[in-house]
Amino acid sequence: MHRWKRTFGWWVVLALFATLLAACGGAGGGGGASSEPIKVGAIFDLTGATADVGTPYSRGQIAFIEWKNEQGGIKGRRLQLIGEDYAYQVPRAEELYTKFVTQDKVLVFSGWGTGDTEALRPKITEDKIPFISASYSAALANPAETPYNFLVAPTYSDQLIIAMKWAIDDWKAKGNSGLPKFAYLINDSPFGRSPLADGTAFATSQGIDTPLEVPSPRGATDLTPQLTQIRDYGANYIFLQNVSSPAALAIKNAKSLGYDVQFVCLNWCANEILIKQAGADAEGVVGVVPFDHQAEGAKVALEYARQKNIDYGGADSTFVQGWTALSILIAGIEKVVNDGKELTGENIKNALETMGEIDTKGVTLPVKFSPTDHAGVKSTRIFRVENGKWVAITDFISAR
Repeated sequence: MHRWKRTFGWWVVLALFATLLAACGGAGGGGGASSEPIKVGAIFDLTGATADVGTPYSRGQIAFIEWKNEQGGIKGRRLQLIGEDYAYQVPRAEELYTKFVTQDKVLVFSGWGTGDTEALRPKITEDKIPFISASYSAALANPAETPYNFLVAPTYSDQLIIAMKWAIDDWKAKGNSGLPKFAYLINDSPFGRSPLADGTAFATSQGIDTPLEVPSPRGATDLTPQLTQIRDYGANYIFLQNVSSPAALAIKNAKSLGYDVQFVCLNWCANEILIKQAGADAEGVVGVVPFDHQAEGAKVALEYARQKNIDYGGADSTFVQGWTALSILIAGIEKVVNDGKELTGENIKNALETMGEIDTKGVTLPVKFSPTDHAGVKSTRIFRVENGKWVAITDFISAR
C-alpha cells in the first residue's frame, strides 16, 4: 500500500482540489443566484487503510467535476467540489461532513467508507443532504430508514449472494459431488462484515455449512496464519470482502502455501490494482465487477484522463467507478435545474426517486431509484482474470 501512497501523494490530490476550486470561483449555496457555484461535498481516503482504491476513485470524481464544468456545468452554473482526505477515520469523516454542510453549505455529498457512512446516517437525514457513498452496505438502501442515501451499485449483500450463486454452479460444473465449503477473508471493519449475515443466510438456505469468517488484520504483511486456518477448515471458495492490497497478499500467500482454492473478490478488490500487485498469481481469480471500464460509457472518462494526463495508476475500473458514481448524483441536480425548481436537498432526492432510469451506457445496468428503494442496481456480472485482464464470464446475475 505504501507504493500507492507514493504514486498518489495526498498533496497532489489536494493540489487538484485547489485548482478545481480556483476554476469554480466564488462562494454561496446551491439554491442561490445563477452565478453561484453548486457545491458538492466529498471525503476521500488518500492516506488510510483503503487508500489503494480510495485514491484512484477520488481522481475519477475530481475529473468528472472538471469535465462537467468544461461542458458548461449545469445550465451555465459551475460545480464546486469541496473535499478532503479523512484517512479512513470515522471521527474525521463526521468532522468534515459537519464543516462542509454547515460552513461551506454543500448541497449534496459523496462519501466513502461503510463505518463513516453508517455513522452519518442520522445527520444526513436531518440535514436533508442527498448522499452517495463508495459503501454499498445494504443498511443504506431502505429509504424508510435512510431517506437521503442512494446506492449506485448492487449492495455488498447482493454481491456476495451473486458470487455464491456462481460458486455453487461452478462447483457442479466441475463435476464435484456434494456441496462446496465457503470461507470469508474480510477487512476487519464494518465494511468487511457488512454482507456476511445475508451471505450466510443464503449459503445455509442452500444446504451449505455456515461459512468460516476470518478477519484480515489491518496492516498485516503475512496472511499465512489466516489462510492456514481456512485451509484446515477445508474451504473450496474464499470470498474476499476487502480492498486490493490485502487481497493480493492473501492470493500470493495461498500460492506460497500450495493451497489450491478459488478466490472470489467482491467489488473493492476486483480491479487492476489486484492484478498489478498479485502478478501472475492473480490468474484465475474471480470477481464481482459492478462497474465495467470497457463499456461505451467509460470511454469519455478514460479519454479525458488521457487528455489531461491524470495519473490514477492504471486503475481504470476504480477511476471509472468514481466518475460514474458522482455523475449519477449530479444527474439529480441537473433534473431539478432543468425542471426550473429550487435547488434543495429534498427536491434533488425527489428527482432521483422519480426520474426513471439513469443510463450509464453500459458501465452498469441502468440505475433506477424509487421512493421505496434506493438500491439503484440489482444485477451484475462475474469476471475472471485471464492473461492479466478481467474478462466477463457470465451474463448479469441477480441476487433475487
